[in-house]
Amino acid sequence: MYIEDPNLRVPERTPETNVFWDAANEESLLYAKCSDCNKPHYYPRKVCPFCFSTSINFLKASGRANIYAFSLFSKGRPPYISAWVMLEEGVAIITNIIDCESDALEIETPLQVVFCSVEGGQKVPVFTPRPVESAIK
Repeated sequence: MYIEDPNLRVPERTPETNVFWDAANEESLLYAKCSDCNKPHYYPRKVCPFCFSTSINFLKASGRANIYAFSLFSKGRPPYISAWVMLEEGVAIITNIIDCESDALEIETPLQVVFCSVEGGQKVPVFTPRPVESAIK
């Protein structure tokens, strides 16, 4: 089954997520990294989920990832794929995968971030497959 339109919802902006969504509108994917414990994490938040520090910096991700787990949803809205992907920076995120044949996906499929506009013009990061020879090692 070919998956094309992710039919994404408009994200809710908050003061702590504005930097993330502003970067997405410029087609940059950000992740957070704690200055105290040096661990990366995703999603945008004011407190490190590992050490509870508030010394958080946002860094630009390469946009390259591999599939860790995924599910095809074919009931309700148009079919879509929800996936847990691992960025090459070592950060796991939950996202959608688009522009692919669902049967061609498997664990470790290499992906690249792309940005889809939702209602109101906000861009949202999703992923699409890239050639196997460019997989993260």
